[in-house]
Amino acid sequence: KRGEAEEIMRAAGLKPGMTVADIGAGEGDYTVRLAEKVGADGRVLAQDIDEEAIDRLAERVNRESLDNVSIKLGAPDDPRLPENSFDRIFLVHMYHEVREPYAFLSRLRSALLKENSPGGPGEVIVVDVNRDFSQHGIPPKQLFCEFEAVGYELIGFMERPELGGYFARFKAQGDPILPGKIEPCPYSPEK
Repeated sequence: KRGEAEEIMRAAGLKPGMTVADIGAGEGDYTVRLAEKVGADGRVLAQDIDEEAIDRLAERVNRESLDNVSIKLGAPDDPRLPENSFDRIFLVHMYHEVREPYAFLSRLRSALLKENSPGGPGEVIVVDVNRDFSQHGIPPKQLFCEFEAVGYELIGFMERPELGGYFARFKAQGDPILPGKIEPCPYSPEK
């Protein structure tokens, strides 16, 4: 929606020189904006699991000479990001599509910059819609529970109906939770 990307980047505290990941980048609508915002000294890693979308994004990155953008193919349960690398990881209108959220979030966690990094700890930014999965959304209560189950802390939330959804910020908290220790969230469709 008009103005969403600018507002989300501002709310995420995005600054020039940061290193960010755009997971589920598709054809790069956010990638292009993130690249501009972090500037020549920053980096953007655009990732998607759709090879055709990645190919189209690569063409766009070349056509627009986005020298600060790299592209990577991910897997449905693994974003395949390098460890201790990102100030911000963006999951924009895609988290509701993740079918193995606990595995995905566990693997995502190691890619965030650690607490003692110069820029502070990395954050995961989620933009999604408050509706049932069957309607391509995720209720915030379900989102919060899934992130918490894997060891994240909610540090910011705002509903933005005029932008078509909500915005949530998370940071890793404590030690990683081992897969056998993760307690899945009960799922109950919102009424």
